[in-house]
Amino acid sequence: MSELLNTTIGKLLEEKARLHPSHEAVIYSDRGLRMTYLEFENNCRKAAKGLMHLGIKKGEHIAAWSSNTPEWLTAQFATGKMGAVLVTVNTNYRSSELEYLLKQSDSTSIILMDVFKDSSYIEIINEIVPELKDSEPGQLNSSRLPFLKNVIVLGDKKYPGTYSWEDILEMADHVSDEELDERIQSTNPNEAINMQYTSGTTGFPKGVMLTHNNIVNNAYNIASCMKLTKEDRLCIPVPFFHCFGCVLGTMACVTVGATIVPVQDFSPKAVLQTVQDEKCTGLHGVPTMFIAELNDPEFSKYDLSTLRTGIMAGSNCPIEVMKAVIDRMGAKEITIAYGQTEASPVITQTRTDDPISVRVETVGKALPNVEVKIVEPGTNRELPFGEQGELCTRGYHVMKGYYKNDDATREAIDEAGWLHTGDLAVMDENGYCKITGRLKDMIIRGGENIYPREIEEFLYTHPKILDVQVVGVPDKVYGEEVMAWIILKEDQIADEEEIRNYCRGKISKHKIPRYFEFTNAYPMTASGKIQKFKLRELSMEKIENASASI
Repeated sequence: MSELLNTTIGKLLEEKARLHPSHEAVIYSDRGLRMTYLEFENNCRKAAKGLMHLGIKKGEHIAAWSSNTPEWLTAQFATGKMGAVLVTVNTNYRSSELEYLLKQSDSTSIILMDVFKDSSYIEIINEIVPELKDSEPGQLNSSRLPFLKNVIVLGDKKYPGTYSWEDILEMADHVSDEELDERIQSTNPNEAINMQYTSGTTGFPKGVMLTHNNIVNNAYNIASCMKLTKEDRLCIPVPFFHCFGCVLGTMACVTVGATIVPVQDFSPKAVLQTVQDEKCTGLHGVPTMFIAELNDPEFSKYDLSTLRTGIMAGSNCPIEVMKAVIDRMGAKEITIAYGQTEASPVITQTRTDDPISVRVETVGKALPNVEVKIVEPGTNRELPFGEQGELCTRGYHVMKGYYKNDDATREAIDEAGWLHTGDLAVMDENGYCKITGRLKDMIIRGGENIYPREIEEFLYTHPKILDVQVVGVPDKVYGEEVMAWIILKEDQIADEEEIRNYCRGKISKHKIPRYFEFTNAYPMTASGKIQKFKLRELSMEKIENASASI
C-alpha cells in the first residue's frame, strides 16, 4: 500500500510550481497559449483572489458551463485555492436541465461560455433568469434561483447584468496575497471541492460531492498506473466537466508535474494534429473517440510516434479498438480504467506492463489503497473468484455523498462504507475484473440470462462492423428479446440476414439478436457515454411501429 497524500488542490499546484517553476504546465496548441507551472500557479492565484473579491465564501458553489477552455482549467485550481466548490455542468444541458442543476446545487455563481456549438448559453441563462438583463453585475435577484448572484461570461463580448472573466482577474488587485494564503491554509483536504452531476440515466441527476483527498489521491494513483511523470505531455480531448477530463486528465498531470495539452472541442483531426505538433506521450479518450481517430481518412499522414500511454474508458472498450490503438497508434502502454463518478472516479485500472490479453479482456485491478469485492446482487455475500456478481468498492475514493440527498447516499453506500456500483463483474484470483454488464442491462430471455457485453464483443469481430450496442426489448413470449444497433464501417453494406448468418453456430441461439437496426450514431452524453436507456426507448418505438404496420 502506498501512502495517501493529504493535501488540497490549491496546495498541490503551489508545490509543483515551487518544484518545477519553468516546466510547461499547460499548452493550448491551436491558440499558441503556453504556461509554465509558475505562470499557471500565478494565474490561478489571480482568479482565486478575483472570486474572493466577489464575496464568494469558502464552501459556496460555483457552476462552470463551458467546453475545455483555459478559463475552465484555471477555475478548477482557483476554486481549489479559495475553497469554493466547483459544480461542473454538462455542455449538452439545456434550459430545464441547467435550471434543475443550479437550483439543486444552490450555486451562487456561474461561469459560462456565451455560445457553444449551435447553442446560445446566454439566451438560455436569460430564459431561466429574465431578471439578469435589468440587473447590476453581482446583484442578481432571481425568483426561480434565489441563490444565484453572479454570472461570469467568457469571451470579449459584454452582456447586461454579467461580469467578464477579465473583470474577475482585474478584481484580484483588491485582495491581498495574505488573504488568499489564509483561505488556502484554512481549507481542509476532507472538505468537498468538486460537485459532479451523474449522467442521469435513471431519474434526476444527483450531485456527487468529491473532496480534495478524493480527487488528488485518485488522480495520483491513476498517474502511477499509467507511469505518468513530469516528462509526459498528455493530450486531453475528453470534457473537463466530466471526471475523465478533470481527474484522470488535468489533476493526474498536476500530481506528477506533467504537461496538460487540452483539445477544447473534440474532433479527430484536432486530436491527431495536437498529438503530432506537441509530441504528446499520452492520450485519453472514450472508445468512440479512438474509433473516430483511427478511421480518419488522413490518419496515416500524422506522426504519432511519441505516443506511449493513456487511458481508454467511459464505456465498454472493444477488443478490436484496443488492439488498433496499441498497434496503429503506437500507444503500447495504453491502459483501461473503470469506475464511476461516486468513486472519484477510478476503481480499477490495468497497468502498463500487463500483457495485452489482460489489457483488452479486463478493466484491471484495484488502484492502490482501494478495496474491491464481488457480492451476490441484493445481498452482501461475497462471491468466490470467477463468479459473477455486483462490484462493490471501499476506500479513500468513495464520495462524501450526494448533495441534499441522504436517502440516495445510504442506498449507494452501505453501513460498512462499501459503495455499491450497480455493475456486474467477475474477478479472477489475481484481482483483475471483467465488467459483464449493468444490473439493469441484463437481458432475461425465457429464463436465460444474457449479458449484452458478450454479444457486442462477438459482433465486433465481423469485418464490416465499426461499432455495436446491444439492448433488451420486451417480448410477449420470452419476456425479453435481444436487439443489436450496428454502425457499419465506411463504404460497407450489410443486412440483418448477413449478420444473423455470421452469428449462427458461433454463439448460442438464444443470444443471436432477434432484431437488428443499422444506424450512423448512438444517443450519447456529452462525455461520450452511450445512453443505453435511450436506445431501449428507440428500440421499443421501432418494434411497436413495425407491428402496427403489419
